[in-house]
Amino acid sequence: MTATAALVLSGGESSRFGGFPKALASTGDRSAVRRIAEECLEHGFDPVVVVAGPHRWAIASEVRGLDVEVVESRDWFEGRTASVQAGLNALPPGGDVLLWPVDHPFVRRTTVEILERVRDEDLLGLWFIPTFESRGGHPVLWRESLRKEILELRPDAPVRSLIPEFGPQVRRIAVDDPGVVANVDTPEQYRVAFEAWQARGGS
Repeated sequence: MTATAALVLSGGESSRFGGFPKALASTGDRSAVRRIAEECLEHGFDPVVVVAGPHRWAIASEVRGLDVEVVESRDWFEGRTASVQAGLNALPPGGDVLLWPVDHPFVRRTTVEILERVRDEDLLGLWFIPTFESRGGHPVLWRESLRKEILELRPDAPVRSLIPEFGPQVRRIAVDDPGVVANVDTPEQYRVAFEAWQARGGS
């Protein structure tokens, strides 16, 4: 099996969340960032890096005691890609990368297993995207060879702008998991997604 690192992305200021860090929002018995970090550790991703921006001290406190590294995104205000790049620069070379944004905290653990399995079986694929009802979501899995391309992007250019360049090497994988498209940018979106997740059993 290919070695895989995990980037837990939490570099924004949560402006649409009223300034309260989305990373600290509850998923029941733990916060969003702690749940995602623990899931990544349980899956065996190594290393696990949490990228944080203006809320870095609160986030670092939230994951204290876990075998994760918290990396500061100094240029978080330039765009999400700046935080992705900060995380990639903190990773050792040679491994694939799972990118899991903290605003998708209600993803089933089986979805991550499916991404890994497809990656291991599909030697030509470079970029693995889970989909639900034909909509692409997160987390995504990247081959190590994509790292250079992502690091060369402008910090304000979305990573998805690279998708056309790789054509059929971008694999879209249908999963029975609405959590991959439940992007929780506001407290109301979070409430709706949380209730739906609980109705599905919370795992």
